[in-house]
Amino acid sequence: MNRYAVTAAVAACLFAHSLSQPALAQSAAYSDGKIKIGILTDLSGQLSDSTGQGSIAAAQMAVEDFGGAVNGTPVELIFADHQNKADVGASTARRWYDVDQVDAIMDVPNSAVALAVQQITKEKNRVAIFSSPASSDLTGKACTPNGIHWTYDTYALAHVTGEAVVASGFDSWYFLTSDYAFGHALERDTGAVVESQKGKVVGSVRMPANNADFSSFLLQAQASPAKVVALATAGADTQNAIKQAAEFGLGQSGKNIVALLLAISEVHALGLPATQGIMLTTPFYWDMDDGTRAFSKRFFEKRKAMPTFYQAGVYGAVSHYLKAIKAAGTDAAPTVMKTMKETPVNDFMTKNGTVREDGRVLRDMYLFQVKTPAESKSSWDYYKLVRSVPADRAFRPLSESDCPLVKKM
Repeated sequence: MNRYAVTAAVAACLFAHSLSQPALAQSAAYSDGKIKIGILTDLSGQLSDSTGQGSIAAAQMAVEDFGGAVNGTPVELIFADHQNKADVGASTARRWYDVDQVDAIMDVPNSAVALAVQQITKEKNRVAIFSSPASSDLTGKACTPNGIHWTYDTYALAHVTGEAVVASGFDSWYFLTSDYAFGHALERDTGAVVESQKGKVVGSVRMPANNADFSSFLLQAQASPAKVVALATAGADTQNAIKQAAEFGLGQSGKNIVALLLAISEVHALGLPATQGIMLTTPFYWDMDDGTRAFSKRFFEKRKAMPTFYQAGVYGAVSHYLKAIKAAGTDAAPTVMKTMKETPVNDFMTKNGTVREDGRVLRDMYLFQVKTPAESKSSWDYYKLVRSVPADRAFRPLSESDCPLVKKM
């Protein structure tokens, strides 16, 4: 597997030309004389457009905005493709920790990979901050003292979207579910919401990931009595399912298509005629306020695309991590984790967020609806806000947690 490394030019400049004697003394608190962050992402699979190189660019932006160094110690980024395979992700994490002296791993789209990396990170006593995987188990039964689930999770997707759709009268659901950890968790969490709202799950079907042909699954959904066909899918699978659902005429047959996880890159690829009217939950949209627009403009200049919420989350995770190292004066994992949990999260994406004891970042979530072609005024003008959901309503309360860290408190 190819391995790539990038170091911010500004960091090299600072390290070579302006590292003072006090900074050298202080850098003794940092392992290997540097702060090393690994972006473990999807560079070749179904999530590569919404994470991938865009996640790496967001991480680079965060390091550059920090001046390329913390307390005189340079920050280095490396990145790799986990190929959406848990064993590849796990072996990369072990090599990074054991050989390359990586301090923290971030991004990690694909819940199965993230769950594997979470346990290795605990074993090696480093830090993992997950921006892109969805499974709420990361802060539930699989939680560890070394992991933070940064951006969103299946519980929030289920509650924000599920409650709104059932309240609109669409109370019978059929799931098309990707057959791996993410899909299972999203179907489980959303099904629980539907039933708690007096709705009913009338059926489901498990589908292989990276699937090109949804015809047999869509026919099963079409034949069911369900009012809602819910896609517990991600990335290219979601795009293919939405496109083929339109070709099969599911909407015209009275079915309401609900994409439980949808990124703006996927809406852009499909176009508004295919996605108009779809409701989706996200913690970030580029056109929300001056702060989101300023970040997104900079990102667009680099990538010629607006950032997804995954990529915006990577920027926030790297920034919060570096702030904690600066405050703590060390990159030692226990100290940095403690500092991150004690420090409010404030950036263009999050206002007064917190990192809870189970590792869950609490931030407001937003329910959007995709605009019609007539409503859109320009390229990337795709969403209209339906409602804001405060953090304490969007995410699983600790009283319902099965995180061992919480039970011991």
